[in-house]
Amino acid sequence: MAHVAHKLKGSLEGALAGGGDPATSPLYVFGPFLKLLVVAGVSHVTFGASVWLAVITVITVSAMYRLVMIWVTDGSGGSGLSEEEFGPWAVKINAGITVVEYTLTFLVSMTALVTFLADRLALLDRRLLGLPMRTLVAIGLSVLTGYVVNRGPRVAARAFGPATAAILLLLWVMIGTTIYRRGFHLPAIHGQAFTPRLLPFTLGGYARILALMTGIEIFANLVAAYEGPARRRSAKAFGSLVIVMGTTTLTMLIVGPAILALSNPLDPNVSVFTQTMDQLLPGPLSYLGTLIGIAVLLSAAAASAQGVQNLSLGLRYRHYIPGYLGQKNRFDVADRPVWLQVAICVLCLLVFGTREETYLALYAAGVFILLSLTGWAAVKRLVRELRRAPSLSLVAMLSGTGLASTLTTGATLVIFEERFREGAWAYLLMIPALYFGFGWFRWRLGAPPAVEDRLGRLLAALPGSPVVRGLEADVALRHVLVPLDRRPTAEFSLAIAQAIARHYGARVTLLSVLHPSRTLADEAEARAYLSDVADQLGAAGVETAVVTLRGKPADEIGAFARQASVDMILLTTDGRGRWQRWLQASATAEVIHQTTPPLIVLRPTDDWQSVRTRFARLLVALDGSEIAEQVLPYAREFALRFRSEVLLLSVPEGSDSDEAPANLRSYLDRLRLQLSSEGVQVRALVEGSAPAHTILRVAETNGADLIMMVSHGRGGVARQAHVPVGSVTDRVVQEACRPVFLVSATPPSAERPGHTAGATRP
Repeated sequence: MAHVAHKLKGSLEGALAGGGDPATSPLYVFGPFLKLLVVAGVSHVTFGASVWLAVITVITVSAMYRLVMIWVTDGSGGSGLSEEEFGPWAVKINAGITVVEYTLTFLVSMTALVTFLADRLALLDRRLLGLPMRTLVAIGLSVLTGYVVNRGPRVAARAFGPATAAILLLLWVMIGTTIYRRGFHLPAIHGQAFTPRLLPFTLGGYARILALMTGIEIFANLVAAYEGPARRRSAKAFGSLVIVMGTTTLTMLIVGPAILALSNPLDPNVSVFTQTMDQLLPGPLSYLGTLIGIAVLLSAAAASAQGVQNLSLGLRYRHYIPGYLGQKNRFDVADRPVWLQVAICVLCLLVFGTREETYLALYAAGVFILLSLTGWAAVKRLVRELRRAPSLSLVAMLSGTGLASTLTTGATLVIFEERFREGAWAYLLMIPALYFGFGWFRWRLGAPPAVEDRLGRLLAALPGSPVVRGLEADVALRHVLVPLDRRPTAEFSLAIAQAIARHYGARVTLLSVLHPSRTLADEAEARAYLSDVADQLGAAGVETAVVTLRGKPADEIGAFARQASVDMILLTTDGRGRWQRWLQASATAEVIHQTTPPLIVLRPTDDWQSVRTRFARLLVALDGSEIAEQVLPYAREFALRFRSEVLLLSVPEGSDSDEAPANLRSYLDRLRLQLSSEGVQVRALVEGSAPAHTILRVAETNGADLIMMVSHGRGGVARQAHVPVGSVTDRVVQEACRPVFLVSATPPSAERPGHTAGATRP
């Protein structure tokens, strides 16, 4: 099966996929903005000043995000707070605020959507099964949105992009019609707007209209959703931002004065945008506007889900969330964070209801916190760059960024003062909780190793020098352990045990672990079963022993393997459903955690290749880390003993560097030459973006009959006490239709019991 890309390709596609939230802002920002000024009777003086302050902020913040998109390209750049620049605290603060903000965006979009529907469909005010119809519709649409988003950004762009395209088209029609009907008039700036008496209204109006920047941070997180090198991806993301924010800015400048002149912001029944639209556009377009509003709000919810999706990838690689949350599905996206977000939103809809006012105060506060953080993060970095290499362009950028940071910080203070009792106070609880949650996972998982630095050092060595010092270490396979539990499927491992015994002269121990409550009769029956199997192996010339133990299987298997100097364990799982596979993989992880000998894990399926291997074609998964290389001595040994072909595979994911694929390719080429010099037939592959999915796909398309990998890769073994098996390994074990050879990873500098460093016992 050919690999299908689910990434975004161009800026327009990205604008349609992620621009739903900011594109809808002109529909609602003018209402509270004009209501404040009109009630106070100062709109004729302060309107233009507020609008132009917002325009300046949009331009400078957009330019600032261009820098952020260059600096942080792993999907975690929503606030520009990179770990390398500011330390771990910055990532945790950024992630906490961004997760809350994206979840609130989803909630506000869904609640506004059902309000639109209820305006046209009175039946939504009724109840069904004891719940308001509004709530049931919101829950159903939330689940549907999560499902579509989890099928990849290109699918989401096709599903929700037409809605964003429709709202962008509507805004451009409004711009053109305004110029045609009223001429080209920009808001005027009056100096009186900045006098002490009117300045509060100018800044208050500015803070309200600046809500048009909600969702702008999504474009920084969207960088990871594009195809191509990091620099090209960041350029595409910025192009998407320009398309959407340029449209909303022109709407504010050109249509804004018309809205002020034609609408009555004190009318509680019709929004000021709709009032203006009805006067400028021909024909009754209100129902069409409602449909566009509903569709684009779905698009905004989808964009926030994509933001969480991409943010999770950056947090996964930096060890701030467990690996399974950032694990990609077959559509090349992390689906679990989206379903978690949907679940939280469904719970909020059930508990707090479907009125958007319930969530707006908290939503607005988060927007301005993010903008302020982004501004001051960019200021700090620009100051550093200016000190290192002074230039007029940097001075100009620093001046604009400093102004944007000051303005957004002022808006933040205004919003918190006005909305503190309405819900903004909740940030004082949620952000610390998320901050410590991310910190706890980082403590458990440890800091990620600098794999790219290691590759750089290796590739900088003299040509022909060894890449892996332990590659040629001897591997002993004198004692093989086969746990059996009288299930017929467990005996599938016996054929491989017999092959290893024949080629290495190894003895095979058959082990059954009984529950402590079992009787002596049960133990006698287990020994009889093992003896019968041993007789069959003995007839084939295999030296065999039988052992029965009592206790927890994983603990007893591990303890016996250590005490009896076992060199390999053959384990068969029996889970075919997803839940069964998870349980079996968890049991396998416990065995890996309990023991140091490698394992061959078989998961029987309807495909005969799932329980057979002739060691003919070995797929060896490497990520450039020294830990992952611990599988190489075994791959070399099998290749020499069985005359196997070796496929070295690396998946260039989790790196900000454009050079990562090239470095991995050079790294694998060096390994290929090293193995080829001994007569091993080797191929090197660098491809894909989702490691587990790519490993499974390459194994199938290339006819590999054994997948070889370590229990933990570049994630490191510091987390092994809490995470027995890495997320990639876990998924491969659950879903592989080929036997999987696993080495229980150890710290690179440690010596395994009875073994030389980086190799097995000679």
